[in-house]
Amino acid sequence: MCTVVVSWAPQAPVLVLALRDELVGRAFDDPGPWWADQPDVHGGRDRTAGGSWCVTGVATGVTALVLNRPQRRFAAAGAASRGVLPLLAAAHGRDWPDHVDLPGMASFALVLIGPDALTEWVYDGAELTARDLPPGTHMVTSGGAEDGKEGRYLAEFAADATAEAWRGLVVGRQPQDDPAALLVRHATPDAVYATVFGQVIESRPGGLALSWSRTPWDGASWTRQLLS
Repeated sequence: MCTVVVSWAPQAPVLVLALRDELVGRAFDDPGPWWADQPDVHGGRDRTAGGSWCVTGVATGVTALVLNRPQRRFAAAGAASRGVLPLLAAAHGRDWPDHVDLPGMASFALVLIGPDALTEWVYDGAELTARDLPPGTHMVTSGGAEDGKEGRYLAEFAADATAEAWRGLVVGRQPQDDPAALLVRHATPDAVYATVFGQVIESRPGGLALSWSRTPWDGASWTRQLLS
């Protein structure tokens, strides 16, 4: 996950835009109830590690998302994958750090959104810090404030915090080789790193609307699902 936009207020429906940037060719599944021990949780599944970048509990209305951070790019041998973190946060809420061994993990930001709070944790490879965010529209990115996305795009998202408006800010926007672009595509001699998935989430306890696309710039490619 590389870009997350959230509109949040206490006890109000939550709106999330999640854009996943990843190596092209890394296999994954579209959102579904993939985890037998958490049948109420829906999200995309990474086929390599088995975890997720973004999941939502239908009954609770809680969404958890993980973003890579650059401080420690690679995990130590035997360390947990970052893909377990959204599932742990969906299961345990704010107590998720008690259920994972952080030493050795690659760095990350974890965003947990529910009816009662919007919280961001950041792990730099050595220390875990947390902050509660106030009501409003927020943007969290893999590059942090330094990548320039918040300054470029946040005002547009805040101006009209609706699912249709947010999807409209993505559709028609071509991927660029620019770390501050909303949709990215960066080719190296060995691999291509790009926006491979876009998702809009509308959630409340007992109700979930998901819209997603593997080519989010193409308006005709989006799928919508309602769950309760």
